Amino acid sequence: MKTIVAIRRAERFSPNSADKDTAILQAVCERLAQKGLDVKVEEEDLLLHHPDRMAAVEADVYVTMGRHETTLRWLAERQQQGAVVVNGPEGIRMCCHRKALNQRLREAGICLPPASGADGYWLKRADGVAEGPEDVVFAADLSALGEQQARMRKRGIMEWEVSAHIKGDLIKFYGVRQSGFFFTCYPGDDGQWKFDDERRNGLPRHYAFDRNGMHRMAEQAAAVTGIDVYGGDCIISQSGQCFLIDFNDWPSFSRCRQEAAQAIVRRLNDYI
Repeated sequence: MKTIVAIRRAERFSPNSADKDTAILQAVCERLAQKGLDVKVEEEDLLLHHPDRMAAVEADVYVTMGRHETTLRWLAERQQQGAVVVNGPEGIRMCCHRKALNQRLREAGICLPPASGADGYWLKRADGVAEGPEDVVFAADLSALGEQQARMRKRGIMEWEVSAHIKGDLIKFYGVRQSGFFFTCYPGDDGQWKFDDERRNGLPRHYAFDRNGMHRMAEQAAAVTGIDVYGGDCIISQSGQCFLIDFNDWPSFSRCRQEAAQAIVRRLNDYI
């Protein structure tokens, strides 16, 4: 019987989402256990504070939400030794470094917002995943943008991405690569915000757009980053154009948890 270790994300990487992140991982583990597989759950925070424990954890398959660089190096070593790791450490590392991520997405021809525009700017930390609202900030003009950049420098952040604010509908999407599962929703409809930045686009107008095209774009982003379990955000302009503004490794799937868990297990069946 193959052994599976599921790694719960360190709380610092789950701002305002720790319980939701735990819930989706638990839902996946329950379904794997129902298949008769030997499943154990490890806490990333605990592993990081006890390197001897990390060294002792061995499995055939690692199902991970971990994001710390130490975790990723350890999982890469396990991968090199023949273990299966989902999501793969290289893909997670890329999703945690916005500059490298956006470069890869642009090279793939995926539509991202331009660097400048007439409706303000978004300044996003690029040397790591956002851990709080101060890592993704809006600036109304170039003067405000400079002030926000100065604040990031004072915090020791020297890498960032700047993009134009796009007016339109904010849509969240969740997917599992090559599983057929793809879920979309408007946060403005149910009021579930993470940092409240989403409110800047206002109530959704539900502009018409090509949902199948969005799915294809998301699957392309997953393929070029090597991520199997993914989520992200798009803006749909009044004309129906779709701009990808964020792409993440293993989101919380809070709006579609049970369906997502089933799809994740289907995807893991390809590896187990």
